Amino acid sequence: MFAIRRIYDDVMPANKSVLAKVQKILLSRFSAIDAQEVSSLGEKLRNPFKQRFRSMLFAAQSQKQKVIGFALVMHDPKLRFVFLDYLASGRGLASGGVGGALYEYVRDEAKALGSIGVFFECLPDDATQCKDPQELRAAKARLRFYENYGARPIVGTDYQRPIQPNDTCMPYLVYDGLDTAELLRKSKLKKIVRAVLERKYHELCPPEYVEAVVDSIRQDPVRLRDYRYIRIEPVRSCPARRMAKHTIPVVVNDKHDIHHVKDRGYVESPVRIPRILNELQKSADIEIIEPKQFTPRVLKTVHDADYVDYLERACNRLGETTSVYPYVFPIRNRARPPKELSIRAGYYCIDTFTPLNRSAWLAACRAVDCTLTAAQLIMSGHRLAYALVRPPGHHAEKRYFGGFCYFNNTALAAQMFSGHGRVAVLDIDYHHGNGQQDVFYRRSDVLTISLHGHPDFAYPYFSGFANERGEGPGEGYNLNIPLPEKLDGAGYVKALDRALRRICDYKPVFLIVALGFDTAKLDPTGSWTLEARDFFENGKKIGGLGTSVLVVQEGGYRTRTLGNNAAAFFSGLKEGIHW
Repeated sequence: MFAIRRIYDDVMPANKSVLAKVQKILLSRFSAIDAQEVSSLGEKLRNPFKQRFRSMLFAAQSQKQKVIGFALVMHDPKLRFVFLDYLASGRGLASGGVGGALYEYVRDEAKALGSIGVFFECLPDDATQCKDPQELRAAKARLRFYENYGARPIVGTDYQRPIQPNDTCMPYLVYDGLDTAELLRKSKLKKIVRAVLERKYHELCPPEYVEAVVDSIRQDPVRLRDYRYIRIEPVRSCPARRMAKHTIPVVVNDKHDIHHVKDRGYVESPVRIPRILNELQKSADIEIIEPKQFTPRVLKTVHDADYVDYLERACNRLGETTSVYPYVFPIRNRARPPKELSIRAGYYCIDTFTPLNRSAWLAACRAVDCTLTAAQLIMSGHRLAYALVRPPGHHAEKRYFGGFCYFNNTALAAQMFSGHGRVAVLDIDYHHGNGQQDVFYRRSDVLTISLHGHPDFAYPYFSGFANERGEGPGEGYNLNIPLPEKLDGAGYVKALDRALRRICDYKPVFLIVALGFDTAKLDPTGSWTLEARDFFENGKKIGGLGTSVLVVQEGGYRTRTLGNNAAAFFSGLKEGIHW
């Protein structure tokens, strides 16, 4: 068994390890390859349009994470074609195993990108052109393999024209039309051949050579060589296969509904999760991922130990249906708390409407499990992951709960990421992300940004002011953008642009979005008027940052529009991301 995934950069540890193995295979399998070209592969992935091609790397890995094959392709979105640069497999193409799966993956990717076809080079299978018996056998095997997909050499051009007089065994240009009946036109091929020669081979091909090859393309439509190896209809890839690569892994809190507080005015209800999930399943390609279970010790990487221990003891001593609300707060003597745990709740809480009960502990711990599972998906190479959780977490500080929040899911994920690179947290809930600010206020390895209603009128009232910029090593790494009570989508996007500029300057390896839909029109806890189209645009802008994104669900309580807004946001996010 093996899996194929796209490697987006050489920044994340998992990607860096895979890229190093791919580079090693390239140097060992392709003796003529330029070592400088191999070493610059990471830069090509990070900066996709530097050479006017978008480089994409797909790696096949065994269950033990060994790289057993890869495909390196170049994509030109303007000319709408894909060029397969390298495809290597330890098992060989002809076996139809790893090599076959990789090539089908490339074909499916090309279809998803709207490409007219896949182009690549292959050494000739003609003994008069290729004198080396071993190379000749390999060329025949490759072209036999590719014919199964309808891919054949383009004939009637001088693409095989020698660059130097003594050049031999010049490659064919092979074309795979991706199962369509549309014919390749002369004008299109001229542009594509020019792009390949001028960009990929700019150091080898002088301008007069390029012009001669391009001018030799005269047949319209372009003609492909007749089938030489197969007598049957070419195989057809299953279109559904390509969707698996662009799915959004969603880790859902499967225990969220045990936390159902039925007291009047408690809007953080279980119906929120299915409303979001149902709409995502209709409009997006998602894959539900089962959460892993993490030890409660992980909570203490962000929260104070006495706070975690108190919540565990207090919640587990309460009955199944018993809730305790804080009502005594230690403004005079917090050094000598009362013995009764229920009365002590106010020593760890910032409000009077977030209850303690047995289900709160269980549901909050499971929300952490989901968030850290999603974080691990990002570290393993996924471009996007979504922790669809409740209760939310962004109001939970190091030693305080409140605002329906018990453990700071977002901060725990940021802490996990921080050991592998710089992290940016973008909180776009209506209310200030005081929890992340509290946890990382004196740190520069995690940039915290929050767009929210001004604390003059919006919960939690005591934090979120613009002059709270961080302290000590963290000074300048906390950005609060408090916004007015009345705000529409146009006004919001201006503030979002400011936040995104700061993130671009910071250049994080990981981006976490604390996602709240309480910015929506008619949300019972907010005062703004964002609609689905605004969430789409905001998602698209965030996706356009070019970094991996972990989305963690926070607020959003108008259940009538919650699902539509979520679907719009993720549609925009997917459109903005460079898959």
